[in-house]
Amino acid sequence: MTVFLLGLGAACLLGLGFVLQQHAAQQAPTSDMLSYRLLLRLMRSRKWLLGIAFMIGGQVLSAIALSVGRISLVEPLLATNLLFAMGLARAITHQSLGRSGWGGVLLLAAGVTTFIVSGQPTGGGTAAGSLRHWLVFGVVAGVALLLVSIARRLPMLEEATLLALAAGLLYGLQDALTRTAGQRFSHGGVELLLRSWQTYAVVVIGVLGLILVQSAFEAAPLRMSLPALTAAQPLTGIACGVAFLGDRLRFTTGALAWEGVGLLCIVLGVVVIGRHPALPDACPAACVEAAVRTAQRESARRAPLPR
Repeated sequence: MTVFLLGLGAACLLGLGFVLQQHAAQQAPTSDMLSYRLLLRLMRSRKWLLGIAFMIGGQVLSAIALSVGRISLVEPLLATNLLFAMGLARAITHQSLGRSGWGGVLLLAAGVTTFIVSGQPTGGGTAAGSLRHWLVFGVVAGVALLLVSIARRLPMLEEATLLALAAGLLYGLQDALTRTAGQRFSHGGVELLLRSWQTYAVVVIGVLGLILVQSAFEAAPLRMSLPALTAAQPLTGIACGVAFLGDRLRFTTGALAWEGVGLLCIVLGVVVIGRHPALPDACPAACVEAAVRTAQRESARRAPLPR
């Protein structure tokens, strides 16, 4: 019950923080995308700072949840942050949920419940050594880098989705490394924590993920970025938990089938909720700027090479 309460509390704070951050980020110039200058500019916004405060609070609660519960259990709970984002966005836009909104809510709730009940995440497995840590770390970081490289060549609406997807991969990896750092702190205290590369990786991934998320929020409406972010994070976290943290799921044929159904419902629910009209669009100025930037990209791409 403690893990459930911590996970849902973290999801609530994360969802509220994402909405506030997007409202502030959409007003920043697109020239600052994927740059530390974007963070420096956003630091002047009280709304963005409040959103960051909510997000930090959510990350603290999720770190505590990860320290007492399995990542395969906590990650599905964190995916419900979109429900709380929808609640705040609905209050801002005064848009009713309707059939699609409630359908997304039920899909997400059913997916989380189905995965947890069928998978019955537990610990007790053998944690992997440093080699597998680095291997998984490299694969996830490499895929995120590839997504960012592809995103830079796409129109801004599609770019926002891929940037958020890359951020979700990094955040899922960050959750797994946070649990590893917590285990080291429990066994060796602050001294062992400071001597662990996972501790510094958590900080670096957090900064990189924050830049990606704010760039995605700046580039397009929330509905283009938050679903990808929310879907990618738990899937990556669960994969990392099984891959190198020693998490165990039931692997009978029936259990695997229901676990797959649960994960599919989570992803579909996230997508349905993320496309709901209650999630706010970017401001008209940002949309115009995005269209201009896309046109400039296409013109530069089609321009003949100098002889």
